[in-house]
Amino acid sequence: MTGAPATPPAPVEPIHLSVVSPVYRAQDCLRELYRRASAACDELTAAWELILVDDASPDESWRLIAELSAADPRVRGLQLARNFGQHHAITAGLVASRGDWVVVMDCDLQDRPEEIPRMYRKALEEGHLCVMARRRIRTGSVIGRLQSWGFYKVFGYLTDLPQYDGSVSNFSLVARQVVDEIVGMREAVRFYPGFLFWLGFGTGFVDVQHDPRFAGKTSYTLRKLLRLAQSVILAHSTKPLRLAVALGLWISTLAFVTGFLVLIKALLHGSPVTGWASLMVSMWLLSGIIILTLGVVGLYVGGISSEVKGRPFYVVRRRTFDA
Repeated sequence: MTGAPATPPAPVEPIHLSVVSPVYRAQDCLRELYRRASAACDELTAAWELILVDDASPDESWRLIAELSAADPRVRGLQLARNFGQHHAITAGLVASRGDWVVVMDCDLQDRPEEIPRMYRKALEEGHLCVMARRRIRTGSVIGRLQSWGFYKVFGYLTDLPQYDGSVSNFSLVARQVVDEIVGMREAVRFYPGFLFWLGFGTGFVDVQHDPRFAGKTSYTLRKLLRLAQSVILAHSTKPLRLAVALGLWISTLAFVTGFLVLIKALLHGSPVTGWASLMVSMWLLSGIIILTLGVVGLYVGGISSEVKGRPFYVVRRRTFDA
C-alpha cells in the first residue's frame, strides 16, 4: 500500500545555553528563579533552556515546575522517584541538558543568576572550558563562617582537593566537553565540584556576591553535611587509610623504643611489678585505634560494594518533556 510520505518533524533549534538547577523544598523560589534566570540568559542567546530537577521535594515544587514548563517550553522539568541527593540530581540535569554551555546553580538564589553573563564572557574571552563562581564574602554568623572555614580546610586535606575551600560551590559554567566527561564518570558517589577539579581543565574564577536565601530554610543539616563529607572523602582519596597506617607505624615505633628502655632499666635496676594503670590506659588506647582503623577499612569496603552493584545514579519518575 502506498501513500503520501509522512511530513518530517520540524528541526529542533540547537540549544546554546542550558541552566541546570536541583530543586528541593524550593516552592517559594522557583518563579523568581525562572524570572531572573531567563532574563540573564536572554542577554546572551535566545536558544536557552532551564532544567529543573525535583529531587522528590515534599512541597509543591513539582506542581510549580510543571506550570512553568507548560507556560514556557524552554523550562524542562524532571522529577526523581525519591530523594537521591543534590549531586545526583545535578547529574540527572546534566544528562538532560542539550546546550553547548551548561550552567549549574542552586535553586535558592544565594547564587545570583545575574552573574551568568559575566561567567559566559569570561569563558569566551579567556578560553576557559570551566568558569566557577567564587564567593569572596559569605553570609551567615561569624561562628558559622569559622566552622565552615575549619570544615573545608579538613575536607580539602582529606580529599586531596585543597582547591575546594568552600568559597566555590556548584555555581559554574562549563563547556559541553566538560559535561560529557562528568556524565561519563560512573562513580556512585557524585560530587560535582570535586569532579571539576579532578578533571583538570583550565578553570577561570569570577568573584560573586553571596546573597541570603530567597525563601525557606536550607535542607543541609550538619549531619547531612558530615555524611556527604564522609562519602566524598572515601570516594576521592585513600588518605584516611594512609593516615591509619602512619599512626600504626608511629605507635609501633614508640612501643619498640619504650620496650627497649624498659628492658635496659630492668637489666640494670631490676623489674618491680608496677604500672598497672598505664598498662590499662595503653590497652584501651590501642584497642580504640585498632577498632577505628578497622572501621575506616570497613567504610572503604562498603564503598566498593556500592560501586560494584552498578545501580543507576537516579531514577526519573516523570518529565515535562519527551525523553
